[in-house]
Amino acid sequence: MAIRNLPTYHLHFHPLDLFELRSDIWSEVPVQATLKNRKKKLQVDVVYRGSHIRKFKKKSYHIQFYKPKTFKGVKELHLNSEFNDPSLLRNKLSLDFFSQLGILSPKSHHMALNINSNYEGVYLALESVDEHFLKDRCLPPGAIYYAVNDDANFSLMSEIDQDVKKSLKVGYERKCGHKADDLALEKFIYNINSTPPAKFEEMISKHLHVEQYLKWLAGIVCVQNFDGFVHNYALYYNRKNHLFQLIPWDYDATWGRDVNGKDLHPEYVRIEGFNTLSARLLAVPTYRRHYHEILTSILETEFTTRNMETKISSLQEQICPYVQKDPYLKDKAHMFLNEAELILTFIKKRNAYLKKELKKLQ
Repeated sequence: MAIRNLPTYHLHFHPLDLFELRSDIWSEVPVQATLKNRKKKLQVDVVYRGSHIRKFKKKSYHIQFYKPKTFKGVKELHLNSEFNDPSLLRNKLSLDFFSQLGILSPKSHHMALNINSNYEGVYLALESVDEHFLKDRCLPPGAIYYAVNDDANFSLMSEIDQDVKKSLKVGYERKCGHKADDLALEKFIYNINSTPPAKFEEMISKHLHVEQYLKWLAGIVCVQNFDGFVHNYALYYNRKNHLFQLIPWDYDATWGRDVNGKDLHPEYVRIEGFNTLSARLLAVPTYRRHYHEILTSILETEFTTRNMETKISSLQEQICPYVQKDPYLKDKAHMFLNEAELILTFIKKRNAYLKKELKKLQ
């Protein structure tokens, strides 16, 4: 099988702008640069992205296009260094896995990055979840809310303060949409927590795309993203049917490693997952049975070493030549080559554990 070359992005900064960017890693004030991709030359704004990942030697970047305003149908792009993931594959594997399950999920691709003619290594280019994300999928207009911290837990109680939330919008940041959409979000959170059990099934079906949520829950339980239940997602409010859907985001801490890049035991996350919404849904016998059916099917088809092995090896072969030259991964090159086997071993053990735990859902 022929190995395709990675697309290469060239970022060119004026030396003073590059100095300004690097002088304060926490600054949210963008600096200007020129982005070149093949024959395209674009003017962009650049800031570092992420929270704790800004401390890494290999930075991640948030790029916004302003001349022209869009590039390949998007107005911004996220370039992730994936520095804590020795495989550089987990985020993409996860997002593609969710897409395979029929869940709305950002597109992503690996690429090589040069800054002022210096090779910065392999990056994962991530599609932004915004109005262009909806348009690209021919979805009805609506609002997108980012879960910006652990208070996006579908509860009235704060995970951070361990107290009653001061606002039902705490934990969320509206990426696109109107202020009027906030009322739908507040009503959604309130109803999750206040509706009596006897009326919950009827109520939630009017506010949540339940089928999609149960598939999302099964997906996150399989890949074992511990933070994903109360963080690492976006909410899409569809104004046409008035239903919310979840979209995964930042899934590098998966497939057997945690947020610090350390091994994560394949039995760490329970089969029911956690957060207030999941607990309430799985308390409904109809939904619990359906979740059982969804997970059973996934464990037999998608979440298997047979299904994932070719995808993993193909991606690894594609980026391997670029990883070997990555200036930030010299000490991790040996780990990169061993990660495919580690991921496959995790899938095998996680699959066996979840199949054993399926009886809890009956």
